[in-house]
Amino acid sequence: MKAIIFGANGQDGYYLTRLLENQKVEVIGVSRGGGGLIGDVSDRVFVEDLIRTEKPEYIFHLAANSTMRHEVLFENHASISTGTLNILEAVRLHSPNSKVFLSGSAMQFQNDGEPIDENTPFAALNPYAVSRIQSVYAGRYFRSLGLPVYVGYFFNHDSPRRTPRHVNKLIANAAKRGEKIAIGDWTVRKEFTFAGETVAAVWTLVKQADVFEAVIGSGRVHSIEEWIEACYSTVGKDWRQYVSQRENYTAEYRVLVSNPALIKSLGWEPRTSIDELARMMIDEGE
Repeated sequence: MKAIIFGANGQDGYYLTRLLENQKVEVIGVSRGGGGLIGDVSDRVFVEDLIRTEKPEYIFHLAANSTMRHEVLFENHASISTGTLNILEAVRLHSPNSKVFLSGSAMQFQNDGEPIDENTPFAALNPYAVSRIQSVYAGRYFRSLGLPVYVGYFFNHDSPRRTPRHVNKLIANAAKRGEKIAIGDWTVRKEFTFAGETVAAVWTLVKQADVFEAVIGSGRVHSIEEWIEACYSTVGKDWRQYVSQRENYTAEYRVLVSNPALIKSLGWEPRTSIDELARMMIDEGE
Protein backbone atom coordinates (compact mmCIF):
# COMPACT_ATOMS: atom_id res chain seq x y z
CA MET A 1 0.00 0.00 0.00
CA LYS A 2 1.30 3.44 -0.94
CA ALA A 3 0.49 7.07 -0.04
CA ILE A 4 1.67 10.45 -1.32
CA ILE A 5 1.73 13.34 1.14
CA PHE A 6 2.01 16.83 -0.33
CA GLY A 7 3.29 19.10 2.42
CA ALA A 8 5.09 16.27 4.20
CA ASN A 9 7.62 18.58 5.83
CA GLY A 10 5.05 20.42 7.97
CA GLN A 11 3.68 19.54 11.38
CA ASP A 12 0.77 17.47 10.08
CA GLY A 13 2.84 15.79 7.39
CA TYR A 14 5.36 14.70 10.00
CA TYR A 15 2.81 12.98 12.22
CA LEU A 16 0.80 11.56 9.33
CA THR A 17 3.97 10.03 7.87
CA ARG A 18 4.68 8.22 11.11
CA LEU A 19 1.11 7.06 11.51
CA LEU A 20 1.05 5.62 7.99
CA GLU A 21 4.44 3.96 8.36
CA ASN A 22 3.15 2.27 11.51
CA GLN A 23 0.28 0.98 9.37
CA LYS A 24 2.84 -0.48 6.93
CA VAL A 25 2.00 2.11 4.27
CA GLU A 26 4.84 3.21 1.99
CA VAL A 27 4.96 7.01 2.15
CA ILE A 28 6.19 9.32 -0.59
CA GLY A 29 6.63 12.65 1.14
CA VAL A 30 6.66 15.72 -1.09
CA SER A 31 7.69 19.21 0.01
CA ARG A 32 9.39 22.27 -1.41
CA GLY A 33 12.29 21.84 1.00
CA GLY A 34 13.64 19.53 3.66
CA GLY A 35 13.69 15.75 3.46
CA GLY A 36 11.81 13.55 1.04
CA LEU A 37 10.94 14.26 -2.58
CA ILE A 38 11.40 17.90 -3.57
CA GLY A 39 8.45 19.21 -5.56
CA ASP A 40 5.71 21.79 -5.69
CA VAL A 41 2.05 20.82 -5.66
CA SER A 42 1.31 23.87 -7.83
CA ASP A 43 3.44 22.37 -10.64
CA ARG A 44 0.88 20.50 -12.75
CA VAL A 45 3.41 18.51 -14.77
CA PHE A 46 5.25 17.36 -11.64
CA VAL A 47 2.03 16.32 -9.88
CA GLU A 48 0.63 14.50 -12.90
CA ASP A 49 3.87 12.62 -13.56
CA LEU A 50 4.11 11.55 -9.91
CA ILE A 51 0.54 10.30 -9.65
CA ARG A 52 0.65 8.58 -13.04
CA THR A 53 3.83 6.77 -12.06
CA GLU A 54 2.98 5.81 -8.48
CA LYS A 55 -0.82 5.30 -8.61
CA PRO A 56 -1.04 5.39 -4.79
CA GLU A 57 -3.97 4.16 -2.74
CA TYR A 58 -4.00 7.47 -0.80
CA ILE A 59 -3.08 11.08 -1.54
CA PHE A 60 -3.03 13.72 1.20
CA HIS A 61 -2.91 17.41 0.30
CA LEU A 62 -1.56 19.23 3.37
CA ALA A 63 0.59 21.84 1.60
CA ALA A 64 -0.19 25.45 2.52
CA ASN A 65 1.18 28.59 4.08
CA SER A 66 -1.25 28.78 6.99
CA THR A 67 -1.60 32.52 7.26
CA MET A 68 -4.44 34.87 6.43
CA ARG A 69 -2.23 37.80 5.42
CA HIS A 70 -3.16 39.40 2.12
CA GLU A 71 0.51 39.43 1.08
CA VAL A 72 0.45 35.64 0.55
CA LEU A 73 -2.69 35.74 -1.61
CA PHE A 74 -1.03 34.18 -4.65
CA GLU A 75 1.08 31.71 -2.68
CA ASN A 76 -2.04 30.39 -0.95
CA HIS A 77 -3.90 30.22 -4.24
CA ALA A 78 -1.07 28.29 -5.89
CA SER A 79 -0.53 25.73 -3.13
CA ILE A 80 -4.12 25.25 -1.97
CA SER A 81 -6.41 25.97 -4.93
CA THR A 82 -4.19 25.16 -7.90
CA GLY A 83 -2.59 22.30 -6.01
CA THR A 84 -5.99 20.76 -5.39
CA LEU A 85 -6.94 20.96 -9.07
CA ASN A 86 -3.59 19.49 -10.11
CA ILE A 87 -4.04 16.50 -7.81
CA LEU A 88 -7.67 15.84 -8.64
CA GLU A 89 -7.28 16.05 -12.41
CA ALA A 90 -4.23 13.79 -12.30
CA VAL A 91 -6.19 11.29 -10.22
CA ARG A 92 -9.12 11.44 -12.63
CA LEU A 93 -6.85 10.77 -15.59
CA HIS A 94 -4.41 8.24 -14.18
CA SER A 95 -5.45 6.82 -10.79
CA PRO A 96 -9.23 7.11 -10.26
CA ASN A 97 -9.25 4.67 -7.34
CA SER A 98 -6.87 6.79 -5.26
CA LYS A 99 -8.49 8.23 -2.15
CA VAL A 100 -7.72 11.96 -1.94
CA PHE A 101 -7.73 13.93 1.31
CA LEU A 102 -7.90 17.74 1.20
CA SER A 103 -7.15 19.72 4.34
CA GLY A 104 -9.67 22.42 5.17
CA SER A 105 -9.66 24.98 7.95
CA ALA A 106 -11.83 26.34 10.74
CA MET A 107 -11.05 29.77 9.32
CA GLN A 108 -13.15 29.23 6.19
CA PHE A 109 -16.41 29.10 8.17
CA GLN A 110 -18.79 31.77 9.36
CA ASN A 111 -17.98 32.17 13.05
CA ASP A 112 -20.57 33.58 15.43
CA GLY A 113 -18.94 32.06 18.50
CA GLU A 114 -21.03 28.90 18.45
CA PRO A 115 -19.53 25.44 17.78
CA ILE A 116 -18.84 24.96 14.07
CA ASP A 117 -19.81 21.78 12.26
CA GLU A 118 -20.04 20.49 8.69
CA ASN A 119 -23.27 22.40 8.06
CA THR A 120 -21.95 25.81 9.10
CA PRO A 121 -21.84 28.18 6.08
CA PHE A 122 -18.52 29.20 4.58
CA ALA A 123 -17.35 32.81 4.84
CA ALA A 124 -14.68 34.13 2.46
CA LEU A 125 -13.35 36.83 4.80
CA ASN A 126 -9.65 36.59 3.92
CA PRO A 127 -7.44 35.24 1.08
CA TYR A 128 -6.69 32.04 3.00
CA ALA A 129 -10.39 31.26 3.39
CA VAL A 130 -10.98 32.01 -0.31
CA SER A 131 -8.39 29.41 -1.31
CA ARG A 132 -9.71 26.84 1.16
CA ILE A 133 -13.30 27.30 -0.01
CA GLN A 134 -12.31 26.99 -3.66
CA SER A 135 -10.42 23.79 -2.83
CA VAL A 136 -13.50 22.27 -1.16
CA TYR A 137 -15.77 23.08 -4.09
CA ALA A 138 -13.23 21.55 -6.46
CA GLY A 139 -13.21 18.44 -4.31
CA ARG A 140 -16.99 18.23 -4.39
CA TYR A 141 -17.03 18.62 -8.15
CA PHE A 142 -14.56 15.79 -8.68
CA ARG A 143 -16.46 13.68 -6.15
CA SER A 144 -19.51 14.13 -8.38
CA LEU A 145 -17.40 12.58 -11.16
CA GLY A 146 -16.95 9.48 -9.02
CA LEU A 147 -13.61 10.16 -7.28
CA PRO A 148 -13.29 9.37 -3.54
CA VAL A 149 -12.44 12.86 -2.28
CA TYR A 150 -12.39 13.65 1.45
CA VAL A 151 -12.17 16.97 3.31
CA GLY A 152 -11.16 17.42 6.94
CA TYR A 153 -11.67 20.86 8.48
CA PHE A 154 -8.81 21.37 10.95
CA PHE A 155 -9.25 23.39 14.11
CA ASN A 156 -6.27 24.55 16.14
CA HIS A 157 -3.83 21.73 16.86
CA ASP A 158 -0.29 21.87 18.17
CA SER A 159 2.83 19.83 18.78
CA PRO A 160 6.58 20.25 19.28
CA ARG A 161 6.72 20.50 15.47
CA ARG A 162 4.95 23.87 15.47
CA THR A 163 6.96 26.68 13.86
CA PRO A 164 8.27 29.34 16.27
CA ARG A 165 6.20 32.07 14.58
CA HIS A 166 2.99 30.44 15.82
CA VAL A 167 1.77 32.09 19.05
CA ASN A 168 1.30 28.83 20.95
CA LYS A 169 4.86 27.72 20.17
CA LEU A 170 6.12 31.22 20.92
CA ILE A 171 4.60 31.02 24.39
CA ALA A 172 5.94 27.50 25.02
CA ASN A 173 9.46 28.54 23.98
CA ALA A 174 9.37 31.66 26.17
CA ALA A 175 8.26 29.61 29.16
CA LYS A 176 11.03 27.06 28.61
CA ARG A 177 13.68 29.80 28.36
CA GLY A 178 12.25 31.86 31.22
CA GLU A 179 11.85 34.83 28.91
CA LYS A 180 9.42 37.71 29.14
CA ILE A 181 6.94 38.01 26.30
CA ALA A 182 4.15 40.34 25.16
CA ILE A 183 0.97 38.66 23.91
CA GLY A 184 -2.14 40.06 22.23
CA ASP A 185 -5.59 39.32 23.62
CA TRP A 186 -5.19 36.35 25.94
CA THR A 187 -8.94 36.13 26.58
CA VAL A 188 -9.40 34.63 23.08
CA ARG A 189 -10.67 31.05 23.35
CA LYS A 190 -9.84 28.18 21.01
CA GLU A 191 -8.94 24.50 20.97
CA PHE A 192 -5.63 22.95 21.97
CA THR A 193 -5.45 19.51 20.36
CA PHE A 194 -2.37 17.36 19.78
CA ALA A 195 -1.49 17.19 16.06
CA GLY A 196 -0.68 13.48 16.30
CA GLU A 197 -4.30 12.85 17.27
CA THR A 198 -5.56 15.21 14.58
CA VAL A 199 -3.93 13.15 11.82
CA ALA A 200 -5.37 10.00 13.40
CA ALA A 201 -8.78 11.57 12.71
CA VAL A 202 -7.73 12.07 9.08
CA TRP A 203 -6.89 8.39 8.81
CA THR A 204 -10.25 7.52 10.36
CA LEU A 205 -12.06 9.71 7.81
CA VAL A 206 -10.40 8.31 4.69
CA LYS A 207 -11.35 4.78 5.73
CA GLN A 208 -15.05 5.67 5.43
CA ALA A 209 -17.27 4.70 2.52
CA ASP A 210 -20.19 7.05 3.18
CA VAL A 211 -18.74 10.07 5.03
CA PHE A 212 -16.53 12.40 3.00
CA GLU A 213 -16.31 15.66 4.97
CA ALA A 214 -15.83 16.17 8.69
CA VAL A 215 -14.86 18.85 11.18
CA ILE A 216 -11.70 17.71 12.98
CA GLY A 217 -11.32 19.23 16.42
CA SER A 218 -11.60 18.33 20.07
CA GLY A 219 -14.57 20.55 20.86
CA ARG A 220 -12.75 21.51 24.08
CA VAL A 221 -12.19 25.25 24.30
CA HIS A 222 -9.56 27.07 26.39
CA SER A 223 -8.40 30.67 26.59
CA ILE A 224 -4.91 31.66 25.56
CA GLU A 225 -4.44 32.70 29.18
CA GLU A 226 -5.02 29.07 30.19
CA TRP A 227 -2.35 28.01 27.68
CA ILE A 228 0.09 30.57 29.08
CA GLU A 229 -0.57 29.32 32.61
CA ALA A 230 -0.17 25.68 31.54
CA CYS A 231 3.20 26.40 29.88
CA TYR A 232 4.70 28.45 32.72
CA SER A 233 3.35 26.07 35.36
CA THR A 234 5.15 23.25 33.58
CA VAL A 235 8.48 24.98 34.30
CA GLY A 236 7.46 26.06 37.80
CA LYS A 237 7.10 29.77 37.09
CA ASP A 238 4.34 32.33 37.73
CA TRP A 239 3.36 33.51 34.25
CA ARG A 240 2.24 36.92 35.56
CA GLN A 241 5.88 37.80 36.14
CA TYR A 242 6.80 37.05 32.53
CA VAL A 243 3.83 37.80 30.28
CA SER A 244 2.38 41.21 29.45
CA GLN A 245 -0.49 42.12 27.17
CA ARG A 246 0.13 44.09 24.00
CA GLU A 247 -1.85 47.27 23.60
CA ASN A 248 -4.01 48.16 20.58
CA TYR A 249 -4.31 44.54 19.51
CA THR A 250 -7.45 43.30 17.75
CA ALA A 251 -8.02 39.56 17.66
CA GLU A 252 -9.35 37.84 14.53
CA TYR A 253 -12.05 36.14 16.62
CA ARG A 254 -13.25 35.87 20.22
CA VAL A 255 -13.85 32.12 20.22
CA LEU A 256 -13.20 29.37 17.67
CA VAL A 257 -14.53 25.95 18.60
CA SER A 258 -15.72 22.87 16.73
CA ASN A 259 -18.60 20.50 17.09
CA PRO A 260 -16.78 17.22 16.34
CA ALA A 261 -19.82 14.96 16.82
CA LEU A 262 -19.50 13.43 13.35
CA ILE A 263 -15.82 12.44 13.48
CA LYS A 264 -16.28 11.15 17.03
CA SER A 265 -19.19 9.02 15.87
CA LEU A 266 -16.71 7.28 13.53
CA GLY A 267 -14.62 6.16 16.50
CA TRP A 268 -12.06 8.95 16.88
CA GLU A 269 -11.47 10.56 20.26
CA PRO A 270 -8.78 13.10 21.27
CA ARG A 271 -7.11 12.22 24.56
CA THR A 272 -4.31 14.74 25.19
CA SER A 273 -5.21 17.49 27.69
CA ILE A 274 -4.00 21.08 27.46
CA ASP A 275 -1.58 20.49 30.34
CA GLU A 276 -0.18 17.35 28.69
CA LEU A 277 0.24 19.21 25.42
CA ALA A 278 2.08 22.07 27.13
CA ARG A 279 4.43 19.59 28.82
CA MET A 280 5.03 17.84 25.50
CA MET A 281 5.86 21.08 23.66
CA ILE A 282 8.28 22.17 26.36
CA ASP A 283 9.96 18.83 27.11
CA GLU A 284 10.46 17.65 23.52
CA GLY A 285 12.64 20.53 22.36
CA GLU A 286 12.24 23.59 20.17
